[in-house]
Amino acid sequence: METVFGSKDRNGRVAILSACLAETLGTFVLVLFGIGSVAAAVFSGAQVGLWQVAVVWGFGVTLAIYVSGGVSGAHLNPAVSLAFAIFRSHEFPVNRMLAYWGSQLLGAVLAGIVVLVLFNPLIDRFEMINGIVRGAEGSQKSAMAFGEYFPNPAMFESLSITPLHAFAVEAFGTAVLVMVIFALTDRRNAGIPTNGMAPFFIGFTVAALISLFAPITQAGWNPARDFGPRIVAAFAGWGEIAIPGPENGFWIYILGPLIGAPIGALVFKLIIEPGLPKQEDEPQAIVRSRYE
Repeated sequence: METVFGSKDRNGRVAILSACLAETLGTFVLVLFGIGSVAAAVFSGAQVGLWQVAVVWGFGVTLAIYVSGGVSGAHLNPAVSLAFAIFRSHEFPVNRMLAYWGSQLLGAVLAGIVVLVLFNPLIDRFEMINGIVRGAEGSQKSAMAFGEYFPNPAMFESLSITPLHAFAVEAFGTAVLVMVIFALTDRRNAGIPTNGMAPFFIGFTVAALISLFAPITQAGWNPARDFGPRIVAAFAGWGEIAIPGPENGFWIYILGPLIGAPIGALVFKLIIEPGLPKQEDEPQAIVRSRYE
């Protein structure tokens, strides 16, 4: 995405500091809307039903891309950065990946802190009404507004989901998301939306995937989105319920997306990309940036 989005310096490269700051701010916006929608639903019932939460998540993704895309390419997700470093290294060199990862995690942590502070009275009330002791077994019902759990604590109490099953769901969902991102950001693809609408469809993809798979794993698809707020929760009293989580399952939301993202990119490269026109054969309407 970095050649589609991205302001460049006089050497033709996006300044790394500006890009990292944009990734931090963009990820902050994404996670703020995302976990904020979960917090509002869990602690106040403001969102009614999974789809309402998913829609807020999706719009958060869209707005975050619009905020940061012109500078950093709006990866906003370590799994997305990894996929671009592997399969589009001419757009996103691998030596930028760790800097992006750190920036994304920082943005997610900051968003987690803001949600914790702003929702603190509602969290205390929710835990008091439901007899939840923060950090004790069962307190994932309140911690779920920060990190993610399998199955969804708000929907199931007795359903058994194995770590391997949850890992497969996270990998698969991320693969689908990244496949769509690669399709929407390839300028040779005549089917991509025009007039700056690709961020909307990326956000809508996230919303649709959440509506499908959130009952199983809460639908993370993003290591920074999960681990950043999870760190905040660990220090805010949830302790081992946050990290490593029940069944030591926090790793699922890191490794699942990191493995799934390159798979999704590979599917696009093997199935769709060979059918796209070569760069030199593209009509000007396709070559022109879709995000101007």
